[in-house]
Parts: sequence; structure tokens; C-alpha cells
Amino acid sequence: MTSATVAFSVTDFLLSRASEPRLTEPAPGPAILARAFACAARTPDHALLRPWRYLVVEGDGRDRLGELLASTAPADDEAKQAKLRKAPLRAPMVIVGIASPTPHPKVPEVEQVMSAAVGMGFLELALADAGFGVMWRSGDVAHHPDVRKGLGLAEGETITGFLYVGTVLEAKPPVPRPEPERFVRRWPEDGPL
Repeated sequence: MTSATVAFSVTDFLLSRASEPRLTEPAPGPAILARAFACAARTPDHALLRPWRYLVVEGDGRDRLGELLASTAPADDEAKQAKLRKAPLRAPMVIVGIASPTPHPKVPEVEQVMSAAVGMGFLELALADAGFGVMWRSGDVAHHPDVRKGLGLAEGETITGFLYVGTVLEAKPPVPRPEPERFVRRWPEDGPL
């Protein structure tokens, strides 16, 4: 197989990638998860700092995560509490991505956070390639100090997102994507591709 063949298959896969919100059992097993996390570890990582980690939440852990998320809603907003409480139950597995930067003289924190986010994207793609549906979510709860504390994040760590994972129950319709000409320009000539 040539590198051009490999690149073409990866490109085709990326062009067909979609977030899938309707997920059910089964979730990926240990072997598929291990392979997907190995892919996540291939993210660009200046100085090999490994500025990421993950939490896998399944079973009753999803209920506990729901309670933690619900605790961030105002006490008088029962509808929001109920919505947040049910959120982790939308999939049989939730993977919490965590950026865990380390002070380094040549690698700024923002670079490390971007590395962790790319790792989350690689994880998402690897799980989709294994035949699972995925949906990367974040929202206000990802930045709430009580959620970070409840999940055991250390000082300086941030949540890169919640990756909902499972078997696609019903594929959603394709989402229109912009043509590259709309968001890519040449520089300094300022011309189209």
C-alpha cells in the first residue's frame, strides 16, 4: 500500500465524519479503547510533555456525573438541573478529556492545551473508525470550578470536552459544510486557493 493510498483513505474517512447525538449500547470494549487512546497519544506534543489525561465514565458513574453537572445549575432552576442530570445518560460511555499542562520554558501552556484538544480529536476519530458513534460536547459545565473539582482535576488543569460514545441508534442527516474558498486565503497575495 502506498502512502498516497493511505492518505486517500484517511481523507475519505474525514470527509464522511459526523457527530452522532443518538447513541446506545454497546460502548467500545477494552481492546478498542486501548487502541483509541494509543491514537490519542499520537497528537503533536512539543517536548514530549504528555499534557493530557482522560477519565472514562460508564454505568453508575454516568449517574454520578449527572449529579455533579446538575449541581452547577441554580437551585431554583429545576428544569436545567434535570437536563444536566440526564446529559451523561445520552450515551453508554462518556470520556472526559483533560488538558494537564506542565510549566516549560519553551512550550507555552496554550500549546499544551491545543495538544490535548488535538488528542481528543484523534480519540474521536479512532472510535468512529472502529464503528462507534461519537459526539464531542463542552458547554459551561466544562469550565465550572465545581465540575473540575468533582472530577479531581488539579490546579491548572482544564476540561477539553466530554466525548459521548456508543453505537449509533439513528444517524442524523448530513450537515452542510462550507467550501474551502470561503475560509482559506493565500497570504500575502490575498488570493483564493
